[in-house]
Amino acid sequence: MSAVLDPHGHGHVHGHDDHHAHAPTGWRRWVYATNHKDIGTLYLLFSFTMFMIGGTLALLIRAELFEPGLQLVNPELFNQFTTMHGLIMVFGAIMPAFVGFANWMIPLQIGAPDMAFARMNNFSFWLLIPAALMLVGSFFMPGGAPAAGWTLYAPLTLQMGPSMDAGIFAMHIMGASSIMGSINIIVTILNMRAPGMTLMKMPMFCWTWLITAYLLIAVMPVLAGAITMTLTDRHFGTTFFNPGGGGDPVMYQHIFWFFGHPEVYIMILPAFGIISQVVPAFARKRLFGYASMVYATSSIAILSFIVWAHHMFTTGMPVTGQLFFMYATMLIAVPTAVKIFNWIATMWQGSMTFETPMLFAVGFIFVFTIGGFTGLILALAPIDLLLQDTYYVVAHFHYVLVAGSLFAMFSGAYYWLPKWTGRMYNERNGKIHFWWSLISFNVTFFPMHFLGLAGMPRRYADYPMQFADFNMVASIGAFFFGFAQVYFFLFVVLPCMRGKGAIAPQRPWNDPDGKGAEGLEWEVPSPAPFHTFETPPRLNAAATRVLDAHPAPAAHGAH
Repeated sequence: MSAVLDPHGHGHVHGHDDHHAHAPTGWRRWVYATNHKDIGTLYLLFSFTMFMIGGTLALLIRAELFEPGLQLVNPELFNQFTTMHGLIMVFGAIMPAFVGFANWMIPLQIGAPDMAFARMNNFSFWLLIPAALMLVGSFFMPGGAPAAGWTLYAPLTLQMGPSMDAGIFAMHIMGASSIMGSINIIVTILNMRAPGMTLMKMPMFCWTWLITAYLLIAVMPVLAGAITMTLTDRHFGTTFFNPGGGGDPVMYQHIFWFFGHPEVYIMILPAFGIISQVVPAFARKRLFGYASMVYATSSIAILSFIVWAHHMFTTGMPVTGQLFFMYATMLIAVPTAVKIFNWIATMWQGSMTFETPMLFAVGFIFVFTIGGFTGLILALAPIDLLLQDTYYVVAHFHYVLVAGSLFAMFSGAYYWLPKWTGRMYNERNGKIHFWWSLISFNVTFFPMHFLGLAGMPRRYADYPMQFADFNMVASIGAFFFGFAQVYFFLFVVLPCMRGKGAIAPQRPWNDPDGKGAEGLEWEVPSPAPFHTFETPPRLNAAATRVLDAHPAPAAHGAH
């Protein structure tokens, strides 16, 4: 690998070598963290913890559904599990994980010294801790945790105990954290790119996050409005969603899904960005159709605002409304298909190798495509009338969110882990994790399509005998899938964090000819130093390499 290492050593990275060692130590380093890499690490560890808690709830759900009859829990507790599983996974696991990726990678990818607002970055992370404690702690409040489903539909929310208020407060705090993180990402990308890196030369991951951040700022206040109206209905005598006072529970659904549908894309666009980094690296080719990828991502974001009521075909919507939302939903499949096509075209005739990041990326494309097709089926109003609130819907969104968001995160984690920790993970363990996850995921969620087509409703703790076989298969698959993620942490992540394994080269994914991963993050040593790009790097024409070891000292005056 010496051929691809920088001939000048590490000089081009720091600007001031003397600064580099001044990393604080002990607990203060983490509590007062303002360094984007440390905060990114905190986000990723927090989200993995929440992923384990949410996953434990999922396994309790599947254990109850292993066979007909009530085994372990009563229906009330079962509904608390389903509600909290959804809330924890969406707001505690997937969203913070992508913010962690953004914190770690965006400054490295655009040649910025750090995020724009370092202290706000710290604050936006630490807000998540009390919110998570309040959310998980709601199980121990009188009447147990919220049990209205993760969508928190009225009128159920108006009948819940005090834990509902705790849940609302926790989601307000998490929403504030998301908005602050988004402002930080937008300002960093728009104002702190290295000279010569135009917007259309940015890595796709930066593009997808820029668009996602705008989506978050647009829709988090909508969710805040919906749950605040719920709160005032509960305690202050308003009747927004209470028909007894002239309110309408269906209005809650409209407001919620006006947030909820862009939210679905908030959870998948950064995944598209990660896959758009990984596939070209292992195909040894440039991303096919970069500009069309940018426009497709923007189109998805814009269209996501006009499809919200496809979640509501069964609420008595007029046929005209059903037609509009049906066609709009089918339209959004087009830019998504453009992305799938571009990834496949990138792989076409590439000299591909299948290390773990690429395996997860190809697995993502295959399984996410299945999730996309089932979404297209649910977009058809006449079919949706039959499948609404059945396990078909559960299967569909787990194909999109687990095989989509989660597999992309695994791909990104394997891809950047050498840069984060300075160690190569064990490739054999990575491949075991991939195949174990892919097979057990499909064993878990594919049978749910058939359960849904047969009419099994979701969120039921018990079911008649005809659904028994597929439920048993799904439950067995779920436990295998859960243990695969424990394996990932113990045998892939932990050894790297502890400094075990081979020392990672600066460009671990490049072949002897230097082809492979491109981007500024591969211009810094592994592990990435505490401070990077203190002086703006001077870039080559493609904005993927640093040209010289000592850029013009433009920023020295600031220190």
